[in-house]
Amino acid sequence: MNISLVQGLPALRAGSPAAARTALVLHGGGGPRTVAPLVGHLAATMHAFAPTHPGWEGTTRPDSIASVPQLAAAYLARLREIGGRDVVLIGSSIGGWVALEMAVQAAADDRCAGVIGAVVVIDGVGAAVDGEPVADFFALDARGLAEAAWHHPERGYLDPARLTDEQRAIQQANGRTIAAVAGRSMSDPTLLGRLDTVDVPALVVWGESDRIVTPAYGRAVARAIPGARFVEVPEAGHLPHLEAPDATWAAKEPFLAKL
Repeated sequence: MNISLVQGLPALRAGSPAAARTALVLHGGGGPRTVAPLVGHLAATMHAFAPTHPGWEGTTRPDSIASVPQLAAAYLARLREIGGRDVVLIGSSIGGWVALEMAVQAAADDRCAGVIGAVVVIDGVGAAVDGEPVADFFALDARGLAEAAWHHPERGYLDPARLTDEQRAIQQANGRTIAAVAGRSMSDPTLLGRLDTVDVPALVVWGESDRIVTPAYGRAVARAIPGARFVEVPEAGHLPHLEAPDATWAAKEPFLAKL
């Protein structure tokens, strides 16, 4: 897997550019390393790339990107610039929110006709669902985050004492970027009501043990998208592609094969 640039940002890239389909993989708050297995897995059949969102991992965030809708608009503009067609959006956590926002914006913009081909949301935040609030990410310490995000918390626990000063600085900067772009609630009260405009095939994948956003939350998101399919991954939390990759691929591949 090579490191290359997408609009001046570092990106993970895999698969042949000559592949029939392109996948834009959108990472969540944990940064691009959390979606690296997705990029690698997709490489067998697609050209997959995962840019680092501006402001993450020490990159610069321009003042023009201060919200998820603005980030989504920037990615859509970039896809138009490079002539993207029938692109599959695959988003994890905040990346799932970005993917849904891109699909909504594309459906309302004739310039984007044919750019987006499908959407896969993996435990995406962003919606406001009655009775199913997004967990207060900013109130969680490292242990609490592992317990909320993982079926097996010990697998996800990262001891802060083992971080280098550089790693700690990047982690803190990522947190500030999350607050600036996604807001402390990591939700948009208008998103759920706008999802009925999504006009491409959609798959919503959810870890059964996710306590950042519960499976009930995920089902509500799926119901709001016309024709969307919902699949729950057993023994997995907020990042099922890391915790239960085989089951996640099994959920995803039949959907992609039918596109």
